[in-house]
Amino acid sequence: MHTKSIAEASFAYQRRLALMRRVFPRPIRRAIRTCYFLALDGMDLCLGRRKQLVPPRWLNPIGDGSFESAGDEFLGYFVNMCGLKPNARVLDVGCGIGRMARPLTTYLTTGSYKGFDITPAGIHWCRGNITPRYPNFRFTLADVRNREYNPAGPVQASEYRFPYDDAQFDFAFLSSVFTHMLPSEVSHYLEELSRVLAPGGNCLATFFLLNDEARELIASGRSSLPIALPMEGCWTTDLKLPETAVGYDENRLFFLIQSKGFVVESRAYGRWCGRSKYQSYQDILTLRRAEARV
Repeated sequence: MHTKSIAEASFAYQRRLALMRRVFPRPIRRAIRTCYFLALDGMDLCLGRRKQLVPPRWLNPIGDGSFESAGDEFLGYFVNMCGLKPNARVLDVGCGIGRMARPLTTYLTTGSYKGFDITPAGIHWCRGNITPRYPNFRFTLADVRNREYNPAGPVQASEYRFPYDDAQFDFAFLSSVFTHMLPSEVSHYLEELSRVLAPGGNCLATFFLLNDEARELIASGRSSLPIALPMEGCWTTDLKLPETAVGYDENRLFFLIQSKGFVVESRAYGRWCGRSKYQSYQDILTLRRAEARV
C-alpha cells in the first residue's frame, strides 16, 4: 500500500471513529470492534491467510490501515530520514503488537532491538512470536498508567524510568505515543530518551502539531480529529479522556525538545488535520541527541 493510501485510510478511520464516539458509549464501541475483528480473524484462519509476525486483528488497538504496510512505511522513514543502519541499537517506545518490529527483523542484520509497551497482550504476543525467531529482539512490559490504554497501571508516565542503561541506543522511535500523552509525561519521556540515547543518536517521533494551518483546518471542520479543547500546555478532543488525542503548539514543543538536549533535524506534516499535501497521517519529527546532555 502506498504511503499516501495508508494516510488516507487512517484519516477515514478516524472520521468514522469520531462518528461512533458521538453515537455509542466507549464499552459498546469496543465490543463492536472486537466482535468485528474476531470474525475477520476467523475468516483469515479458515482461508489460510494468517502470516508469521502478523498478529490477529483483534489485538490491534488502533485498527486503521494495513499492519504490514504501516510498518514498511516507517522503516522507510527510519532509513531515509534518520540514516538507520543495519547494525544499530534500536529502542521502540510504545512497541505495541510489533507493527514496527516486524520489518526491522530483516533489516537489523547485526543490530539489536528493544521495545516496551503498556499493553500486556501486545507484549505477550511479541514475546511468543517474534523473540523465538529473532533473539536480538526483546520486549518489556511497562505497567504505566494511561486512562485510554492501561487505566489500572500503578506507575505514572511522568515518573517512569526506562529500563535501560545510559547511552545504550543509537536510534529510538515513538509512533503514536506522544499523541496520547499529557505535558508532564512528554517532558519526562524526552528526558529519558536523552538519557538512553548515545551522543549524536537519532530519534523519530510522531505528534499532532498545532500551528496556524492546522488550527484553520480544524476550525473549518476538515480535520479527522478536532483537537481544539484547551488544557494546561496542550489541546485535546475530549476533556474527560484527554489521552484519546493530544496536540501540542509547535513552537512551544520545539522549545521543550531543545531544552531536553535535542536538535530538531526535520519535520514532515501529516494528513490528520485535513491537509492536501502531507507525508503521513501524523506529523513526524526527527531529532538528534546533542553531544552533551543539557
